[in-house]
Amino acid sequence: MPSSRIVGFYRLDVAERIKHLSAWLEDDPKRLAEILHGTEGLSLSTAEHMIENVVGVFGLPFGIATNFLINGRDYLIPMAVEEPSIVAACSNSAKVVRLGGGFTTYSDSPIMIGQIQVLEIPDIQQALAKIEQERERLIALANDPTSSIVKRGGGVRHLEARVLEDTRIGRMLVLHLHYDVRDAMGANAINTACEALAPEIEALTGGRVNLRILSNYSDQRKATAQCLVPAEALATETADGQTVVQRIIEAAIFAEIDVYRAVTHNKGIMNGIDAVLIATGNDWRAVEAGAHAYAARDGQYRSMTRWWQDEDGNLRGELTLPLAVGIVGGATKVHPLAQLALRLLNVESAQQLSEIIVAVGLAQNLGAIRALATDGIQRGHMALHARQLAIAAGASPENVSQIAEQMIREGNIRLERAKTLVQDQKITKEEES
Repeated sequence: MPSSRIVGFYRLDVAERIKHLSAWLEDDPKRLAEILHGTEGLSLSTAEHMIENVVGVFGLPFGIATNFLINGRDYLIPMAVEEPSIVAACSNSAKVVRLGGGFTTYSDSPIMIGQIQVLEIPDIQQALAKIEQERERLIALANDPTSSIVKRGGGVRHLEARVLEDTRIGRMLVLHLHYDVRDAMGANAINTACEALAPEIEALTGGRVNLRILSNYSDQRKATAQCLVPAEALATETADGQTVVQRIIEAAIFAEIDVYRAVTHNKGIMNGIDAVLIATGNDWRAVEAGAHAYAARDGQYRSMTRWWQDEDGNLRGELTLPLAVGIVGGATKVHPLAQLALRLLNVESAQQLSEIIVAVGLAQNLGAIRALATDGIQRGHMALHARQLAIAAGASPENVSQIAEQMIREGNIRLERAKTLVQDQKITKEEES
């Protein structure tokens, strides 16, 4: 496997970047270009079978974050995202983390939870006793042998009963199915199992089953990433490495204790995570919901990451999140770019994918708080934003960079200025012709 440390990747044109990907995948660059540029991407006919009322296909920029070293292995990270600076920040953070040995990751088994809500139970204690007595039979019933996940060694591992007292509709019983979904996200399998058990649960408890559905709070299916960054790797033109480490830790503690800061801090983490989830065809909304719930698990919404300085003066970081992702089923098997993204990552399991994604989240956070604690977020972000403004103002593709660079030199990165520069260029061309 070649190295993900590709010097100057961002300076290359698109064709040269695709050549690097073709070498990485040992694939034909022409075919990659066809997939990436739409001729073999998501077709309208395929899209029409994915959701309802289809009228078109919506595109997002599909970029590659470089420099990632995770558990001693190099990765090129596919990211589908529209916001400037995200891919660049990830790549830059991964570069400095490499100096400390790269990211170390680990993850839980892929256990998801399905919930069955039971109401109007005549005798709750008797119901609990019957469920306990019939636990193994219920688990066997839920594990349909024809299920593809069960065939691959997955299925319900445990059945847990919870009583929720004093709700506005009275006492309710909630059963949790702890379901090993293997390499799938698992929603369909879990929902099917919950629905299959519902009549049996009603018969045992004498109650009425209402909801039968998975929970997106996948706190049994977490992934963790850790990193070490040598202090000297963080030095800037105006601050030495130890000063930058101190400022990063100060920023991190702010996010740990203040909800207003924590929300923005965590949004930045999800910038990177969501981009990989979308690129690989995974349910980014489910992961977002679970991640934010996990950030508030002790009753206060807090930072998802933790940063500290070790005894040698190095910066250390850690991120743990629930990450329910899959590499089989859903859009991962339908969308051509999602399939290409998984090929680029060369993942062998959903757990491996979750570990890559959590490393990206930690890298994204490092990039954001490093910028905030030193030069400020706008210096790099606005330089990239200038190109979007040039496009919005109607600049031709060959003039986008020129107009963006002029706005940056002037320190006037605004749409009105971009429109003026585009108009000036048109007048100049007309005069020359």
